[in-house]
Amino acid sequence: MKKIEFGAALPTGMEGLMYRPPFTTPEVIVEVAQQAEALGFDHVWGNEHFTTQDYVRQEFASVPNYYDPFVSLSFCAAATKKLRIATCITVIPLHDPVILAKQVATLDRFSGGRFILGAGTGAYREEFEALRPTLAKTAKRSDLINEGLEAMRLLFTERVASYAGRYFEFKGVELAPKPVQDPFPIYVGGNAEAVARRAGRFGQGWIPAGMPVSQMAKLIGSVKAAAREAGRDENTVVIAPQFLACLDKDRETAIAKFKTSQVYQHALSLAKSTLRGQSPDAYIENNLIGSFDDVRGKIQQYIDIGVTCFAGIIFSGNNLADVLEQMKLFAGEIAPQFR
Repeated sequence: MKKIEFGAALPTGMEGLMYRPPFTTPEVIVEVAQQAEALGFDHVWGNEHFTTQDYVRQEFASVPNYYDPFVSLSFCAAATKKLRIATCITVIPLHDPVILAKQVATLDRFSGGRFILGAGTGAYREEFEALRPTLAKTAKRSDLINEGLEAMRLLFTERVASYAGRYFEFKGVELAPKPVQDPFPIYVGGNAEAVARRAGRFGQGWIPAGMPVSQMAKLIGSVKAAAREAGRDENTVVIAPQFLACLDKDRETAIAKFKTSQVYQHALSLAKSTLRGQSPDAYIENNLIGSFDDVRGKIQQYIDIGVTCFAGIIFSGNNLADVLEQMKLFAGEIAPQFR
């Protein structure tokens, strides 16, 4: 039986999205990581945003703080011993692949091989348009991430790497040091069929978010098919969904808590992007929200279809104490059943 792993989300870029500002400080980020390790979580996952989303600007007068995930994770790695560190997700279309590969390899070295790169296109196209206005008129983000992942694989595996794509190009680059881990784990994030197939072709893992069991089972098939077509072992691709979580002894209390949180408001905003087409009630059913028994049952359903890693669980709460309490409940009431 494969080990089941659980990870907690770091609020690197969550202020104004999942948590009401003011929330995040460098001290908060490191404390969440240290508490995660003390509670027995396997990893922590930091998200990435560069500029404030339109709906957040309309909701809050103050500008939320978005911290760089790589710098944040380096401090978390230094403040912990065994905890793995990860991004969920790094927005590949906003990065130069050579510079990003250098950052990834450096962080993997400094952390002693504890880093996982979660890679995706990003939930908000408006952010891409703000940072890359000229490119946004001509390029598809899916093409940019495909090229970026191909280029990074070359940089990680070849002594001298060259790449000539439509959008990215470099010649004769010697990237050293390489990451400690070989192959270096890149988990591809997103819910679309094309993303599942991208994970099968390029990734060591796939990170969907808040997806019904039946839909995820179907797309796991797409991940495995794409891996086979690429000549890879389909069983080496880790299925690592990300969920929202809000727990309590009874279902009604848990749902009421969730609906008063900023995490719930963020989930509603994703109805136009990552979670397109889902109703508010579906968010509750498709995430780890409910009584302890509810959440245990949901986790088992996902394990039964092949999930072995629960990546970057976003714990609901209106302040740090709430979030840490939810983490403690999960570590005490939920995780032990699956260890």
